[in-house]
Amino acid sequence: MRDLTLSDIERLRTGSSADAVPLEMDEEAFRGFYDRTARALRAYLARVTGDGALADDLLQESYYRLLRARGGYENEAHRRNALFHIATNLIHDSRRRARHMTPSGADPLTLPSMRNDAVATERAIELRHAMGRLKPRERELLWLAYAQGSSHQEIAASLGLRAGSIKLLLFRARRRLATLLNGSGLRTDERSER
Repeated sequence: MRDLTLSDIERLRTGSSADAVPLEMDEEAFRGFYDRTARALRAYLARVTGDGALADDLLQESYYRLLRARGGYENEAHRRNALFHIATNLIHDSRRRARHMTPSGADPLTLPSMRNDAVATERAIELRHAMGRLKPRERELLWLAYAQGSSHQEIAASLGLRAGSIKLLLFRARRRLATLLNGSGLRTDERSER
């Protein structure tokens, strides 16, 4: 451990550090941004990961990284897209870590919420099962488009894709979901009634 210098002591006294990154927002602006975005981000994280505790951890880490990033965001929409992009990257990171830690006999597509949701209706269970069988990218696309109501440009920015490819990717994801639902006994005309 190195000795403290006078400048180190002064930085400690003032609460700053040599590697501190200036924040883009003050506390009040952050609270407002958090209030406007936290619920949507938490829902996205919970749906894509299928684990509420992991979603909470990723939510906290997403905001932390957004605050520490030197983004120079033009407006709140850009900041929101950056937040979802950070969250998506964190989801991918957690999956990579989990892949190395998953026991060989475990089914990585089984969502904890599927096992614990005894009061869910049959349709909701089938939909959840079908969503769980989708590829992670398909789940993310469908969730951002239909649950969050994001535009194609916002989805592209959040997932790091080209905006022109989102329409085709959404079409393929919807078609695959419909195929999975039809195979499980939930017909597409029943889905349109909801």
